[in-house]
Amino acid sequence: MTSDSISVSARGLNRATLARQLLLEREGVGAEEALRRVVALQAQQPASPYVALWNRVAGFEAADLDAVFGGFRAVKSTLMRITLHAVHVDDYRDFRAAVEPTVRGARLGDPRFRASGLVADDADGLLPDLLRVAELPRTARELGEWFAGRVGPEGEKLVTAARMLRQYAPLWHAPVAGSPWAYASDKRQLFVAAERGRRPELRDPEAVAEGLRGLVRRYLAGFGPASVADVAQFALVQKGRVREALAGCGELVRLSGPGGEVLYDVPGGALPDAGVAAPPRLLGMWDSVLLAYADRGRVLPAEYRKHVTRVNGDVLATVLVDGYVAGVWRLLADGSVEVGAFRPLPERVWEGVEREAWGVARLLAGRDPGAYRRYDHWWVKGLPVVEARVLGG
Repeated sequence: MTSDSISVSARGLNRATLARQLLLEREGVGAEEALRRVVALQAQQPASPYVALWNRVAGFEAADLDAVFGGFRAVKSTLMRITLHAVHVDDYRDFRAAVEPTVRGARLGDPRFRASGLVADDADGLLPDLLRVAELPRTARELGEWFAGRVGPEGEKLVTAARMLRQYAPLWHAPVAGSPWAYASDKRQLFVAAERGRRPELRDPEAVAEGLRGLVRRYLAGFGPASVADVAQFALVQKGRVREALAGCGELVRLSGPGGEVLYDVPGGALPDAGVAAPPRLLGMWDSVLLAYADRGRVLPAEYRKHVTRVNGDVLATVLVDGYVAGVWRLLADGSVEVGAFRPLPERVWEGVEREAWGVARLLAGRDPGAYRRYDHWWVKGLPVVEARVLGG
């Protein structure tokens, strides 16, 4: 690892993130290459990866991402922060190995799993057969029936244990025919064994260590420069493990962040001028740039954080103005977009926001107008917006 005398300001970090996440300018790349570039897209809401790439790719067509998912070039699985992410298939093995201790502890160490009478060793014994069963896509119900057949009559505790084993196992969500976003968000979900025919060694210490080194390198390429705490937040791993991984990535460089904080980066990582303009963007729910750092202020001002990240973990669809969250948005029943600003915005900014609103309205209305409708209750309960406009449609 080499030291660098470069000092990066808070605004410079914001611009670095936007550049690497393709949010300074939409790039003329395909969906698969875009996913490689942005590293990981949080994906518990099926529409969100599509909205994410629409914000990042020039001329984005939802069918392009359908094809990448359908060919398993992009895969959706429980990964960082024990949350569903869409990642490029070439990144899956490293990412899954890196988060193995975290996912294992969260799922097999959960009291609700142990309440079934099972322990982690039992899960290890069940896993090979589970993956054989999942060589073909299976519904949650089918996997639950297999589980009940192995461990006993189905009951509430065993249903919960089956779900936790499914979330721990190296499974991918399989595309569902007829779903507007490749994957279903209901009981029609399908699961298939990851890397069929090539079983990951989940608990091999060297595989876990190498996987974390791979994740660190990819994270820094897509989200850097970043601190130890940032990497730990992104992956939800202990800071000690992050420090060991960074020490094993000899090609990294060190920079100085705001207040002298040590930051790490890949050689040649984009560091645009802090004064470069950032266009407005309408990010989908749980967009990765809002969740990838210990210091959320890189993109999300502290005074707005509680309005955007709700107490139950919902992260609302947000409006970026000059690279920072300045409001929220939602799609209305008539296909128009309601934008609520947390601060007064100049008319020229509203004009740019309106252009974005037309685009995201077309994307969602053409596929699933109700994609985020279930989260409208946050609007009903009230948000501290200073101005709201209905745009597009």
